[in-house]
Amino acid sequence: MDSGTSSARRSRSGSPDPIASNAGTALPYATRSALHLKGLVPSGVEDFSAQEQRALEQLNMKSTNIEKYIFLSWLRTTNINLFYRLVLHNLKAIAPVIYTPTVGQACQEYSHIYPFLAPPNNVDGLYIPLTEVENIDEIISNYRESIKEGDEPEITVITDGSRILGLGDLGMNGMGIPVGKLQLYVAAAGLNPDRCLPIVLDFGTDTDKYLEDPLYLGIRQHRPSDEAFYAAANSVIGALHRAFPNMFIQFEDFSTEHAFGLLEHWRHRALCFNDDIQGTGCVILGGFISAVEQAGIPPKDQRILFVGAGSAGVGVAKQLVDYFVVAHGIPEDEARAMFWMVDSRGMITTDRGDRLAQHKVYFAREDNASTQCTTLEEAVEYVRPTALIGLSTIYKAFSEKILVRMSKINQKARPIVFPLSNPETKAECSFEEAMRCTNNRVLFASGTAFPEYTAPETGRVYVPGQGNNMYVFPAIGLGAVLCKPTCITDTMIYAVSKALATSLNAQERADGELYPRIERIREVSAELAAAFIRQAVREDLASDRKWVDLVKTCDTDTLVSEVRRFMWLPAETFEQLRQCCPHTHHHPVMPHSHAEVASKL
Repeated sequence: MDSGTSSARRSRSGSPDPIASNAGTALPYATRSALHLKGLVPSGVEDFSAQEQRALEQLNMKSTNIEKYIFLSWLRTTNINLFYRLVLHNLKAIAPVIYTPTVGQACQEYSHIYPFLAPPNNVDGLYIPLTEVENIDEIISNYRESIKEGDEPEITVITDGSRILGLGDLGMNGMGIPVGKLQLYVAAAGLNPDRCLPIVLDFGTDTDKYLEDPLYLGIRQHRPSDEAFYAAANSVIGALHRAFPNMFIQFEDFSTEHAFGLLEHWRHRALCFNDDIQGTGCVILGGFISAVEQAGIPPKDQRILFVGAGSAGVGVAKQLVDYFVVAHGIPEDEARAMFWMVDSRGMITTDRGDRLAQHKVYFAREDNASTQCTTLEEAVEYVRPTALIGLSTIYKAFSEKILVRMSKINQKARPIVFPLSNPETKAECSFEEAMRCTNNRVLFASGTAFPEYTAPETGRVYVPGQGNNMYVFPAIGLGAVLCKPTCITDTMIYAVSKALATSLNAQERADGELYPRIERIREVSAELAAAFIRQAVREDLASDRKWVDLVKTCDTDTLVSEVRRFMWLPAETFEQLRQCCPHTHHHPVMPHSHAEVASKL
């Protein structure tokens, strides 16, 4: 790029000059003159820290999280440098605003707030209607024309909005998920924001609320048949892969059957990953490894009861089975027999009288001697679990009666309770409930964020574990973008889980925590991405020779340091911004106190 005073194309913010739009009030006088801005903006020239202070002040003035979401979205699409400075310096406070739980509400209201999320005609992703699939090459060409030369996407998150969080079929409104997810790829693992592509497949919706909403912005028709869905989805994904053959594709929030079907079809044809199936299992396995180490009983004696048998539940359970096989040498059949699954009809068995979906067959019990449990309470009494894991999206499914029973069943060990459903309104129980009902002995991880718990008897403060996929999917994406494996294998995912379990520092271990503190997410992401790369090289699947050679010649610390060098960070000064190469070097980020920020928000 030249001195930063001109650009052949408009930036995504709509400004005639990307440097000017990201510098804002920090633009020096000389550059203002060159851009013919003299007299058109206030005369004050300030540094990025002052801009950040002003943005945080405005954010704190918003009275609701959805107002904060809209403000942050507008900031991101008008001044991406300032947006990511604000996010990185206040990650613990802002992450729940740009993603769960606030993104759930944002998706539900997406058609109503869309015009206020970005300037008019801002290009912030692809909206691909079912009626335009035959024109997918034209759509991709239009997108190419909207981006700067050299900014071809290296990562995409794609959804059809059919199963958003625990909120159901939101249709085109589901676009908030890819947008939010990619913000976390950038914030947590340093993916280049100019090379991130959110996509929604607008294939209709079966939710009448949206079809009848006069402000709904998606196509107004019901969803297609499975045959028509796969034909259209595969056409789109195939075109994207042809256009951007090295792009990492993350499937997100598809219906259960379609999630498994797309992953099965594409996982050896393109560089792809499903966060609901693979990412959820990966992060939960990382926390589960830590929990098993602290539970007080041998791993082979664990009895794990899953509540919820959709794509996420089965995906998680299979990865836990692999853990017991690989880490503890338990034969697969014996490891699988340590798991019981409960769905909306009760405990899953081969003889309960209904036709099981294919993905549930693996865990269907054959040893139940005709016993059928139609409720979770009955299943708890029958199984007597040491671990209770929820991916049911049923609010308060883990009642106080069930939690007290878990405590009594596990008097000689610490019960493991993982209510993993998002958002909080779908969580199976809260951290406070789990602590109170188990006399503070529970090993706890949730899918949504819960506040710390202070034990009234002692005043001790306990920090809840959050099995947030943000710990793993950004690192997997970064590792994949860097070393370019031909596919992503289960053993690569397992390597990331192991690295997550070992990433806790001494203080976190002493406090009995299951996950590292979120403030260390970029440090942890570098370690996990390095573990991913090392495993990809070990399997001879990495295609980037740089990383192959590094793995073969360098120790772990050197590999992690090299990964950090490729993690994008926003510019600290105007000069760095002008050089337009923030993603090729590492600038130390000094976060504000998260306690200070949380008190403001």
